Amino acid sequence: MSQMFGSTRRESVKRMRLGLLLVTSALVMGTACGSTDDSADAGSAEAPSSAFPDNPATGTPVRIGVINPEGGPAISMPDNRRAAEAAAEYANAHLGGIGGHPIELEICAAKEDPASNQDCANQMVEKGVAAVVVPSSGHGAAMVPIITGAGIPYMTPSGTTPAELTSPSAYALNSGFPGSLAAMANYAAEQGYQKVAAFVIDTGAVIASTQALGDSTFGAAGVELKIAPVTPGTPDATPQVSAGLADGVDVVAVIGDATMCTSVLRSMMTLGADQAKMIIQPCLDPSVIDAVGDSLDGATAFLGADIDSDEPEAVLYRSVMERYAPDADINGFTFTGYQAMLGLIRAAENLEGEPTAATIDDAIKSAVDVPMPAADGITFTCDGTAMPGMPAVCANQGIIAIVEGGKATDPKVGQ
Repeated sequence: MSQMFGSTRRESVKRMRLGLLLVTSALVMGTACGSTDDSADAGSAEAPSSAFPDNPATGTPVRIGVINPEGGPAISMPDNRRAAEAAAEYANAHLGGIGGHPIELEICAAKEDPASNQDCANQMVEKGVAAVVVPSSGHGAAMVPIITGAGIPYMTPSGTTPAELTSPSAYALNSGFPGSLAAMANYAAEQGYQKVAAFVIDTGAVIASTQALGDSTFGAAGVELKIAPVTPGTPDATPQVSAGLADGVDVVAVIGDATMCTSVLRSMMTLGADQAKMIIQPCLDPSVIDAVGDSLDGATAFLGADIDSDEPEAVLYRSVMERYAPDADINGFTFTGYQAMLGLIRAAENLEGEPTAATIDDAIKSAVDVPMPAADGITFTCDGTAMPGMPAVCANQGIIAIVEGGKATDPKVGQ
């Protein structure tokens, strides 16, 4: 597996086009909601005391904005916000905040529509925040021009719009779904698979964009890609799965929300299908594992974070959440709030002078090989060179893991 993110992937990434962002945007909207099952059975290790030094922040606060999807008719992700709050509390108590100053959060709940997100962006400018963290959103285009236009840095774990991935002072910590798709293609090639059936959630332009860009990922890797659309909310995808598995498919990729993952995987069980599986993070939601049992064991997961292992970053994530947000569910996309907030804090560690929008922005641009929160072994550098054509992306690495007992095990990192 050590070569799975090798030169083939780098060449595929170079050929990616921004049209793939349509896929990413729709997937964010489709995969945002997950189970709220208790997550106490994650890894049992606890972070050492050295991870919690006695270094409280003092002095005048630095205001950091958080725009999070909450209270909307379709999407509400309060645990993302709780994770961002937990990371800020952790930094205030143990990391000296930002530049020695305590972090004071300005929270805006967006309903995940352009008007609401734009209003939140305007509020951040009016309140004079020094940076804005956005754990997850499909409406970056409505926020980035306002926020960065005011000279305020904008940080998100994975951008979903061209504005987030190309604008000065916008920072996307990782390559998100575009990177995962390229990694899947090259992993399939390295395993000798010749044909992949991708069960993809049929939302917005996802299907058309995935098909149009197939040559940039699977085609470039010499693997045939067969796309099988699945309508959101489909309770029984057996007809779609049966059609997708025809013609000698070697491996399946499941790309959608937790509900779609459950539907496709249960249909495979019904059909007695035993093809290898490639999945993304929502398929590890507790609701999916409860529904499909051990049928996911052996699947290959392409992830934006490692929250289950006993690696130091995963352990720190769980420990911080247990200490500062004990009632939050740490599964699903909760890590995005923690990853974005702590990523900002770590990137700004060596800022010069008082923590203002300008000095924080300069610190992010100049920070090199910053450890990615909740992703052991990955570092990020936001100097515009990580991903050709996407200067706001700070890292092109990803995590690949094998599913065992409903958890991502043996995580590997590469580029």
